[in-house]
Amino acid sequence: MFTRMLKLRLLNAVAPAYFFMATAVTFILHFGFFIPTIFPNPDTSLRSSTMLHTAVFLFLMFNALGNYIMTIKYPAESANETAVPVCSPHCSDKVDAHYLLNGRHFCKLCKKVILKRDHHCFFTGNCIGNKNMRYFIMFCIYTSCTCLYSLVLGVAFLTVEYSISFENPLTFLTLLPLSAGYFFMGTISGLQLFLVLMLYVWLGIGLVCAGFCCQQVLLVARGQTWCQLQRGQLQDNHSPWRANLKDVFGTRWILGLILPVQTVEMCSDDTEVLKQD
Repeated sequence: MFTRMLKLRLLNAVAPAYFFMATAVTFILHFGFFIPTIFPNPDTSLRSSTMLHTAVFLFLMFNALGNYIMTIKYPAESANETAVPVCSPHCSDKVDAHYLLNGRHFCKLCKKVILKRDHHCFFTGNCIGNKNMRYFIMFCIYTSCTCLYSLVLGVAFLTVEYSISFENPLTFLTLLPLSAGYFFMGTISGLQLFLVLMLYVWLGIGLVCAGFCCQQVLLVARGQTWCQLQRGQLQDNHSPWRANLKDVFGTRWILGLILPVQTVEMCSDDTEVLKQD
C-alpha cells in the first residue's frame, strides 16, 4: 500500500506539469508553425481566415485553461471538517480515500474531507466533487475540442510544409512508425518527427477527454458519482435528470458553455450532506 501511495503522490505532482508543458507546446506550435505556414500572407485575402482560426484557437484554449483554474479554485472539500477520520468498514477504496458517511470521503492525497466525491483528478491535483464538477466537465469538453482542432491544423501543416497526403486513411495509421524509421535513417528532421508524435498525443487526449466527459455527464444526469458507482449504489437517487443537471450546471448553464464563470450558487456543507441522505 505504501508503494502504491508513493506512486499516486508522484503522479499527482507530475500530471499537472505534463498538462502545462503540453499546453505550452500546443500554443507555440500554433503560432510559431501552423498559422504562419498555412496562412503565409496575412495581408491578402487570407487575413480573415487567419483571424478566424486564431480566434477559434484562443477561445478554446481560454475556456480549457479557465475551467482548469476554476476546478482548482472551487475545491469540493468540506470547510467544517479538518480532522483525519477513521476508515469505514465498508470502504471500497482503502488506498487513496476513506469512505465516510453521507457521501463524504477523506482523500489521502488532498488530506481533506471531500463532499460528494467523484474521483481524484491528477491533472488538477485535487478531488472532483459537488463544487467543481461543472468546471471539470467543461474543462474536459474544451480540452478535447482544443486537441482535436490542433490535430486538424497539424495535419494541414504537414500537408503544406512536407507535402504529405492524408487522402488514404492508412497514411495516418502508419505515419508514426514510418516517421520514426525515417528519422533514425536521417531522412527527416527531429522537428517533423516531433510534430507527428504530437498528432497522436492530441488524438489520444482528445478522444479520452471526450469519452470521460460523456461518462461524467451520464453520471450527473443519474445523480450519481463514480465513487457511488464503485460501491454499487445504482438506484439511490430518484431525482429527474433535468434537476440533477441543473444542480451541477446551474440555471445560467448557457453562459457557462462559453465562459469559465460561476453559474451555480455554492451551498453550505450541511446542505450538501443532507442531499446525500
